[in-house]
Amino acid sequence: MTPEVLSPCGGPESLEAALRCGADAVYFGASRFSARKNAVNFSDDALKDAVRECHRHGVRAYVAINTVVTDAELSDAAALIELCCSAGADGIIIQDMAVYEIARKACPGLMLHASTQMTVHTPAGVDRAKKLGFKRVVAARELSVQKISELCGRGVEIEVFVHGALCMCVSGQCYLSAMIGGRSANRGLCAGACRLPFSAAGKPADKYALSLKDLSAGRLISDLADAGVASLKIEGRMKRPEYVAAATTAIKAYRDGGTVDTGALRAVFSRSGFTDGYLSGRRGSGMFGSRQKEDVEAAAEALPALRKLYEKPEKRFSLDMAFSAKRGLPMALTASDGAVTVTVSGDVPEEARTRPTTPSDVSEQLKKLGGTLYDPGKVSAEVEDGLSVPLSKINAMRREAVERLDSARSEPKPIPFDKSGLSFDFPLLLIKKTPELRIRAEYPEQLSKISLGGAETVVPIERAADFAEAGIDPERAAVSLPSFDSDEEKTVRRLEFAKSLGYNEVECSNIGQIEVAERLGMTPVGGFGLNITNSLSARHYFAAGLKKLVLSPELKAAQCSGISCPAKLGAIAYGRLPLMIFTNCPIAAEVGCKSCRKRLTDRTGAEFPVLCKKEEGYFELLNSRVMWLADKLERFNLDFVDIMLTDETPEEAARVVEAYRRGRESLSVGFTRGLYFRGVE
Repeated sequence: MTPEVLSPCGGPESLEAALRCGADAVYFGASRFSARKNAVNFSDDALKDAVRECHRHGVRAYVAINTVVTDAELSDAAALIELCCSAGADGIIIQDMAVYEIARKACPGLMLHASTQMTVHTPAGVDRAKKLGFKRVVAARELSVQKISELCGRGVEIEVFVHGALCMCVSGQCYLSAMIGGRSANRGLCAGACRLPFSAAGKPADKYALSLKDLSAGRLISDLADAGVASLKIEGRMKRPEYVAAATTAIKAYRDGGTVDTGALRAVFSRSGFTDGYLSGRRGSGMFGSRQKEDVEAAAEALPALRKLYEKPEKRFSLDMAFSAKRGLPMALTASDGAVTVTVSGDVPEEARTRPTTPSDVSEQLKKLGGTLYDPGKVSAEVEDGLSVPLSKINAMRREAVERLDSARSEPKPIPFDKSGLSFDFPLLLIKKTPELRIRAEYPEQLSKISLGGAETVVPIERAADFAEAGIDPERAAVSLPSFDSDEEKTVRRLEFAKSLGYNEVECSNIGQIEVAERLGMTPVGGFGLNITNSLSARHYFAAGLKKLVLSPELKAAQCSGISCPAKLGAIAYGRLPLMIFTNCPIAAEVGCKSCRKRLTDRTGAEFPVLCKKEEGYFELLNSRVMWLADKLERFNLDFVDIMLTDETPEEAARVVEAYRRGRESLSVGFTRGLYFRGVE
């Protein structure tokens, strides 16, 4: 199977560039719920027009509804899905399981794509997506071609990014922009804080430790095709039309074995060049880069030439035409693009006064298809001797045939949408709860001076045995799985061992981990990485067997308390919140492991600890400030709150837990309330 070239469209001009340069499919956002909120995007009417124009070109149109939503937005999300159905969109790309639930109930005929924001990166994740009814999974960008091959052939299409910007963080797991500036990546307003100066050496003025070069993986496209990848995705809904034209042209040429102008591709946009480090498995310092002055200047020079790439539409169809002109009968032209056939009638031909029209004259005129989407296919003409057929009449009939074929393809094919089964009125439990403490620890020693008193704990899977040996009751504990699973088979073996020790609960941060826990007969519980921000999403996971859920740290306290779900609900109330998960260590890239200070410094001098999980294949950037809510717990009507211990000593951990048990104890400096009282955009 030849994979499709999937192009980004931030607005109508980019759509035109993608269509004219040969994209097989495009993706774009609406005015709401788009992970690129600052792109031009498409109004309701423009979205319908965009789908029609795509289908006129024979191109598939996918709509990105790939942000999380709140309870107050569920009706609007349903209205957008209904709009996509009425427009006949070929699929929607989603992150939030509430969007999934709406689509599953109201329009089961609509194709669903699991966004890269869902952090699907393992075979079990793909299997779970298939069970849920997803047609396609957009794989995490951190995977190698070998890892991607393990996702293919499992009954779900796999889509892979092959060109464009690379986020430092695993998609769907970034809270840096939200915590620093209140602009949520999960809500479509990422401020790109990772592109600002950060340094592992404490001098960030000219260091960009969290900025990766853009991806360009043209040389690996044949390997991806051989692996079974269905879609080659170009990032860039925030980029200009010339970028879309250049990238679409290049990726199409790479796929088809053509010639690629790599200079033009780099000139239109790059960050100190390109990388294919994740896909090729060559990580390290060579993947890092930032936008330089010369990059900007090169783009300005390249734009005029790149506009020529989409001056004219690409020929998409072979047009077969059969013309007939007989005495006493209207002229007829039958035209077919292989899928649709139309017949156009003309005037009755007249007797020739001078030179009669020949079949060759008609055929040559019919073949003049410049400016259309068609190349001439099989063209035949039958003209009785002695007749005159004006060229203007032939042209008019040809134009009408083309217009009717275009119209037939672009005619909306609505997908049935039945809203009768939808309800967003969720009953609220009005009983005031006092949240219990649940303690998350990195090391057993951190719990050595704490009187647990029956409190539940969460321990990392790699140290489950150490915690059990230290006296932690496995029946009162959950094991947390790696935030990014680089070796799913190893995780399964570890879980089997943890189960033999008496552990049963498994905290999961993505749908693949839920699948693994279920296969082993263990009880999955939801971690904050699931990004639960509404009652419908929470109820989806409860119905899937998750009886405990940690809500998104991007919710306000009142929003947390307003989530309606039979599951036990909780929130992170203390600790250094992981702001990023990455699989390429920025410290090692800048100064090497031997000089590691286990922290990054930003331009303000703030220091962000980095939790090294090298043995697990990833690293976590922690917040520079500790979250403190011991004096605000009464603002949360929840079943439990999490105390997240990362680098605390046993003495510090004991003081924290005791303070939260007493309640109403505040700190004077050096802490944050997170986003619980300021929220996000």
